[in-house]
Amino acid sequence: MKLGIVGLPNVGKSTLFNSLTKAGAESANYPFCTIDPNVGVVTVPDERLNVLGEMYHTKKIVPAAIEFVDIAGLVKGASKGEGLGNQFLANIREVDAIVHVVRCFEDSNIVHVDGSIDPIRDIETINLELIFSDIEILERRISKAAKLCRNDKKAAKELELLNHLKAHLEESKLAKSFTTEDEEELEWLESYNLLTRKPVIFAANVTEDDLADDGAGNAGVAAVREYAKNEECEVFVVCAQIEQEIAELDEDEKKMFLEDLGLTESGLEKLIKASYHILGLISYLTAGEDECRAWTITRGTKAPQAAGKIHTDFERGFIRAEIVSYDDLMACGTHAAAKEKGLVRLEGKDYVVQDGDIILFRFNV
Repeated sequence: MKLGIVGLPNVGKSTLFNSLTKAGAESANYPFCTIDPNVGVVTVPDERLNVLGEMYHTKKIVPAAIEFVDIAGLVKGASKGEGLGNQFLANIREVDAIVHVVRCFEDSNIVHVDGSIDPIRDIETINLELIFSDIEILERRISKAAKLCRNDKKAAKELELLNHLKAHLEESKLAKSFTTEDEEELEWLESYNLLTRKPVIFAANVTEDDLADDGAGNAGVAAVREYAKNEECEVFVVCAQIEQEIAELDEDEKKMFLEDLGLTESGLEKLIKASYHILGLISYLTAGEDECRAWTITRGTKAPQAAGKIHTDFERGFIRAEIVSYDDLMACGTHAAAKEKGLVRLEGKDYVVQDGDIILFRFNV
């Protein structure tokens, strides 16, 4: 999974990126200190793997991973070359979802590029730049389709779609609110890889005081939540400064620190939950003496395609899957006890994999 972190300058974007990935991107109180995209990979915390590792006396634990791309702060007019211009926009075309850091805190020592704190104005500024960038992509496509459409019915149909979509964006609407029932048109829509079609998770950056009640008393957070509800986006509340402190601690210290703050999970854990939810992802597990591992798949994936995540041969030669749920295994204490109770079962090609399934694939190539 690849997530792109965006936001206006000085909203806490790079501070959050540093704390999430411990990658050490430069962070300072001035715009554009992140000039090249910074990339960091973090593992997805999953206590189930540690438990299975002890049960199977495993040699290696391999959690799922998320790649974060931190992009230079965007300003009004970026699509026309202001600030760092368009260079940042190309860097997020390939991400699965956009994490939009929104400033919901007052601090006279940290300047805001627009002079005041207004989360919805900030969101709309970024959205407009993404829309302008998408329009530019569509204009290139329209030019190409226009040349082909005289002798090609398919190209003529696509040209019509492109023009409708461009008109939709020109009304300051996001591409994800553009709908069509036509399967061919849906395929084209996916292929354009438009920024405003990507799922968005808002990170409402607050002060430590607003963290304990999850931003309940913060008017900026309330506005972001209301906006996100209408746009079908996820929201999580974070204090980038606190996350940076947490990043320096080991696991035991981290737990104590969070407890002292009245928190049950870190910002990273909140973000992972939000990203799995908005992208419709789950994890299945494989366990043995050599390795215990989490594999990320889309909810609704059938057993052969899940097997293909490990190796294409597993999908090609799929015979059946031997499955026990993590909860059943924990309740029984051992694999043998679960088998005795009939909780280890064989499933075929139509089985839809569930979160927490521990799977052994049988295949023959």
